[in-house]
Amino acid sequence: MKAMILAAGRGERMRPLTLTTPKPLLIAGGKPLIEHHLEHLRNAGFQDVVINHAWLGEQIEYTLGDGGRFGLALHYSREGEPLETAGGIVRALPLLTSPETDWFVVINGDIWADFDLARLQPLASAGQAHIDAVLVMVDNPPHHRHGDFCLNDQGVIYEDCVNKEGEKLTFSGISLLHRRLFEGLTDQAGKLGPVLRDAMSKGRVTGLHHRGLWVDVGTPERLRNLDQQLAIREP
Repeated sequence: MKAMILAAGRGERMRPLTLTTPKPLLIAGGKPLIEHHLEHLRNAGFQDVVINHAWLGEQIEYTLGDGGRFGLALHYSREGEPLETAGGIVRALPLLTSPETDWFVVINGDIWADFDLARLQPLASAGQAHIDAVLVMVDNPPHHRHGDFCLNDQGVIYEDCVNKEGEKLTFSGISLLHRRLFEGLTDQAGKLGPVLRDAMSKGRVTGLHHRGLWVDVGTPERLRNLDQQLAIREP
């Protein structure tokens, strides 16, 4: 199974840091954010990783190369002008699916989590013809107290908890997706959220609740906080 790291955003909330450096290359814990993802993927048994890029994307390719030093094969989906998340995934689909499986993992480039990505591997091999997406959910952070979606005790995700039993949680930016989720869509599909909500309305999205460390690295302050947390964690 392959994986994709979404790295095409302009990182406007991170300015001025991202005026000359793409957000995935900002440093936390002594290395670029995206390198943490690559190491986690390698440790989980992934071999092929697709990275989309647009803003200052040539820096990403120059820094990471072909992925050999990470024990991975890296492939780049060059967008020029950045597409939205669903559009970027649709553009990269030819690089993502394989004869073995139409499932793939997608990770937002601007997060950090200690979630074990190996937990997603058996879900992809279990068939699950009735499911199009598995989302990793986390407790709501202070800057997003109302959460995103409702996860019930059976692991099914709904858009909200009205008339549903479950807990409103935040989407971590880590997901296991099936190619059929994007059937009929083009690279102008827009954001991933509406695509997921449509699948939720049909009961085709499940989730896992990750209770470990997760950071949405959306501002310079959160980047500094993550850097401090990683300095404590690392020997």
